[in-house]
Amino acid sequence: MHPYLPHLLADIIAAHQRKDSNPEQTSTSLDEHFREIDRYISGDSEQTLRYYCGLDPADFPPVGEFSEEEIKQLCHAFEEMLDSWNVSVDWPENLPWDKRYGMTVALLNREFTPMNFGMVVFDFCTGYAPECELGEYCKCLEYWKEEN
Repeated sequence: MHPYLPHLLADIIAAHQRKDSNPEQTSTSLDEHFREIDRYISGDSEQTLRYYCGLDPADFPPVGEFSEEEIKQLCHAFEEMLDSWNVSVDWPENLPWDKRYGMTVALLNREFTPMNFGMVVFDFCTGYAPECELGEYCKCLEYWKEEN
């Protein structure tokens, strides 16, 4: 096991969004819900994900330093942390774990507006397969080839 893995996993756990345990304090009015939607749509208050969760991409060693099993562990822990922030990632099923790890760490530099309702979904597909970051794993590639 990589000696840094337990520390990195602990940092990811510490980056979870803390929810108040009192349900009365976490409930919001319909007006607050619409303000949140307006803020999301307008991009007001957007910072990077790293700003909110406190993780720094520089703290994540290069992919070559981990085994595939360790990479899976880190990616799953990271996705649990994202879930605490109401964030989901739409990954292609056949995306290799090493590529997924790098793209997961890169999410920390993406602009992000925290939401209390619903989910924010990150994907990497631009809809234009030839320039898509997912490359050969792009879900649109097959459809793009059919049309061109």
